[in-house]
Amino acid sequence: MLDYNGIHYKTHPEVYEPAEDTFLLAENLQVERKHRVLEIGTGTGIVTITVSRQCRTVVATDINPHAIKCATHNIINNKAYNVEIKEGDLFEPVSDEKFDLILFNTPYLPTSEEERVDDELEAAWDGGVDGRKVIDRFLDELIDHLNPEGTVQLVQSSLSDNDKTLKKLNDIGMDASITAREKHFFEEVVVITGKLKI
Repeated sequence: MLDYNGIHYKTHPEVYEPAEDTFLLAENLQVERKHRVLEIGTGTGIVTITVSRQCRTVVATDINPHAIKCATHNIINNKAYNVEIKEGDLFEPVSDEKFDLILFNTPYLPTSEEERVDDELEAAWDGGVDGRKVIDRFLDELIDHLNPEGTVQLVQSSLSDNDKTLKKLNDIGMDASITAREKHFFEEVVVITGKLKI
């Protein structure tokens, strides 16, 4: 059993293990008590459990069935009773729902065909050739799932073109900026926060 800020959690070999990018998001949440929150790609559920302690309700989704089982175990174990878990790809499980805050630690690593291993875990990091395969799909659907004055926070890397994400968020009517950053050996991992303009 592992521990993060009083959250006791288990991992699974086919689920993305919480790492620096997970903790960067968990430590820089812009959440309010009244918020209804969506976390896409919940993994072990660490960010979902963290945010559940600061808001009204959370819906946590993941495309990986192992992650759904792992997160469910951790959420129950940590008594996060205001969380609902749904399995599916991006916004698919919440097709007609809207939220005040949407969180996503994106699969942002540029990955060539030769590097692909094609297992459940790969969905957590495979960003396609330019690192943007999933990020762009997410951004294209984002606005349909945000309440007025809603906020998005996503994690990505300098390897997957932060400026392009900032521009896309601005183009759909959001004030967007990098609100947290952490340098690593060959990249900088960032949290990008966008708020719908009133």
